[in-house]
Amino acid sequence: MKAIGWWRQGELAPQTGTAALQEALHRVNDSICLIDMGSEAGVGRGGTATIGPIDAAAGHLPLLAYVPPLHPQDLGDPHFRKRFRLRYPYVIGAMANAITSVRMVEASAKAGLLAFFGAAGLPVHQIEDAIDQLQQRLDPLPYGMNLIHSPNEPDLETATVDLYLKTGVRLVSASAYLDLTLPLITYRVTGIRREPDGSIVCPNQVIAKVSRVEVARRFMSPPPEKMLARLQAQGRINAEEAALALKVPMADAVTAEADSGGHTDNQPAISLLPTFLALRDAMSAQHGFTRPLCIGLGGGIATPQSAAAAFSLGAAYILTGSVNQACMEAGTSQTVRQMLAEAGQADVTMAPAADMFEMGVTPNSTIFTAGTKALRNSPPKTGPF
Repeated sequence: MKAIGWWRQGELAPQTGTAALQEALHRVNDSICLIDMGSEAGVGRGGTATIGPIDAAAGHLPLLAYVPPLHPQDLGDPHFRKRFRLRYPYVIGAMANAITSVRMVEASAKAGLLAFFGAAGLPVHQIEDAIDQLQQRLDPLPYGMNLIHSPNEPDLETATVDLYLKTGVRLVSASAYLDLTLPLITYRVTGIRREPDGSIVCPNQVIAKVSRVEVARRFMSPPPEKMLARLQAQGRINAEEAALALKVPMADAVTAEADSGGHTDNQPAISLLPTFLALRDAMSAQHGFTRPLCIGLGGGIATPQSAAAAFSLGAAYILTGSVNQACMEAGTSQTVRQMLAEAGQADVTMAPAADMFEMGVTPNSTIFTAGTKALRNSPPKTGPF
């Protein structure tokens, strides 16, 4: 194997053997120097590596390979982390009925992650109480609130948007949308302005969570002119906001929600994410967006290996969902946490989502099967699930 440079030992001596290499590979925060020690290759720890054709000096060993450190905060898209002021490219998804609780949102924000409070299924006054708590505890750390599509309760969706605008909520997770709605567009467009340098600023940011290409296309496009005109006629937005809205996408980021529990279409992540990335590129070119749209991935990502696969596929960030319920900060019960810890892949199945059953939506919510080991061995649950 041809050397690519030279390595000089520091305080630590190099190590040899398979175990030394495996240990080095697990130290992702450190670089790896593979060096030629004559009879075998070794792993240099610390020291100084020089890549390039230089003359060997006393104490230098040939450098066979060099792997730079890979910090967890360097994964994903740096633009996504910068836009939302994050340390790590992870989004804690909004599990309904406050399962993604105030406590979980607070812990996530303080750890450098982005979390969305699970506002779906709650009355407006409880959502307002959660906003009050989060604003007192977290300002100016980033966090968001859930905005779920409510086809059977349009007044609730409107009231939730009005609450977010009144209280200054600047980031929402738009979930379960089959199409764009007037309340959602109202939230996105309100307050949009042009800066002196000509750039357009949307104070209200949206991260959409979708699993169908046609829905993703709507979030990667500007709001429809007809809907903007209708909102302007209603006095919900002004003429400047309507005009500037045609130059920006509906969402700042779109999460490809693959096969998982929740409002999904059971799409495989390995094909869904590349499709969304290609669509993003096409829509950005078509509309001439100046700020890149970030595409993340959620659904079934629960191990280091699956997280690595998501980033390898090109995900700007990872979104968690069902695994949130097993966290100590989740708004659920210890019984549920124990059940989830013991359940395996064969212990769950798909069932209709409760809020879309009457619409004839196909099965898309994960539930425990009757034969689940955790169900057989655990007492009845005592909290929300």
